[in-house]
Amino acid sequence: MSPRTVWTFNFTGWVLFTISALFFLWSTWKAEDVIGIIASLTFLIACIVFLVPVWMHRPKQDDN
Repeated sequence: MSPRTVWTFNFTGWVLFTISALFFLWSTWKAEDVIGIIASLTFLIACIVFLVPVWMHRPKQDDN
């Protein structure tokens, strides 16, 4: 597999985790569950922290 393909899978996975964190946050917000909101925010922040280096070290478009 090319480095770009591996990066695409990693990046897509982290984006999906981030989207799920947003849905968890929305759900706990509607339920007014304070502990759930804190946990969801922590999960969302962790996903963003993991996304930063994945994005910063992305291979060039022509690296097949």
